[in-house]
Amino acid sequence: MSTDTPTGGGDEAPTRAELAARVEELEESLAAVTEDDSPPKLSIVATKGTLDMAYPPLILASTAAAFGYEVTVFHTFWGLDILHEERSKNLKLSAVGNPNMPVPNIVGALPGMDRMTTAMMDKRIADNDTATIAELIETSLDMGVEFQACQMTIELMDYDEDDFYDGVTTGVGAATAIQDMADADIQLLV
Repeated sequence: MSTDTPTGGGDEAPTRAELAARVEELEESLAAVTEDDSPPKLSIVATKGTLDMAYPPLILASTAAAFGYEVTVFHTFWGLDILHEERSKNLKLSAVGNPNMPVPNIVGALPGMDRMTTAMMDKRIADNDTATIAELIETSLDMGVEFQACQMTIELMDYDEDDFYDGVTTGVGAATAIQDMADADIQLLV
């Protein structure tokens, strides 16, 4: 009778002690991997500051944070208006160039139409008990979302860093944002 392993390699089967040692080694390796397990990371870049474009990054950020994600939202150019306490209260909704608005572009271009479409959306938000921009920002900050304000844009637009919501990280450059995106599991441009 042959003592070869079932594969026919000629080697003897490992002993129970060898198998137990290998199992222990694998369990230690698995424990090390799970100890290093950090939460998934989401990186969002917000570039637009209209009322309809303020909601997507805020809703995505707060929802991801609720699911245990580490979330960073880098705001640049008009996206900075979302983080500006006063400007965020007056974000507008434009009918021009938005094909889903129930207003033709020619009508949307008339003076006062942005004010009207914004008022219509504000009413819809209030009627549906939808969170405001300020509420979403505060909720997101409470959940650990990091809102970053682009330093170059702050200087370009001549914003005062004190005018942003408390908890917003200012002075963030493109290199930091790129590194954050490179480290993230999911990257979104909104």
